Amino acid sequence: MKVQRHSEIVARVREGGTVSVSELSSALDVSASTIRRDLFQLDRAGVLTRVHGGAAVTAADPDRSRPFAAVARSDTRDKSRVAAAAAARVRDGEVVALDIGTTTALLAAELRGRNITVVTNSLAVLDVLRFDESVELILLGGMVRRSYHSLVGVLTEDAVHQIGVDRAFIGTSGISDGGQVMDSTFVEVPVKRAFIAAAREVVLVADGHKIPGSGSLRVCRVDQVDVLVTTAGADPLILDECRSRGVEVVLS
Repeated sequence: MKVQRHSEIVARVREGGTVSVSELSSALDVSASTIRRDLFQLDRAGVLTRVHGGAAVTAADPDRSRPFAAVARSDTRDKSRVAAAAAARVRDGEVVALDIGTTTALLAAELRGRNITVVTNSLAVLDVLRFDESVELILLGGMVRRSYHSLVGVLTEDAVHQIGVDRAFIGTSGISDGGQVMDSTFVEVPVKRAFIAAAREVVLVADGHKIPGSGSLRVCRVDQVDVLVTTAGADPLILDECRSRGVEVVLS
């Protein structure tokens, strides 16, 4: 419950820029003293900044400094290659989950016209598939994170728990030398974990620039991933470690 509450707090701070203790206490149905403890912990973690009576977005927040459009313009050729290779794994009739991210938005474009069901919390994926009558599209609920075109929070995570999917395509900010799948955005991690738990096959989509990549938050161990789709330029030692842990590595 604490992790879920922290996710909601961070999402609300990022949504409005600032939020008060009283607002959070009312919205999350906990005491003001609990919220103050939460804000103290999140401030120490560098996720937000405590201010008098509440909290504000920290200037160093990667979600604030790198909005979706800016990220989408980087490494587009490699991301497109990853998206095409990932889409080739999908079979007609399947239910697939598409995570938040610029690579999964490109993957959605590759899936246009397919007789499949797509489950997503990405508004970018919605934009790509909203008029495609071949694709059954399920948009998960949650709090809108406008800067990254997505839905996050407890409602999103709970919705994922109600479904089962054939394949989940998960994005990442990097894979560490120790075989950990990482991310840099606090509110995304619980939903990624829920997708992983819901899927028969987990496909990690990450161009070579993300291996090793970066990220301060652990999503999962690499051996919880079935397939890694990446490109040339990925660290060969990390790829070998992935293979040794049973991950199928696809170079696109």
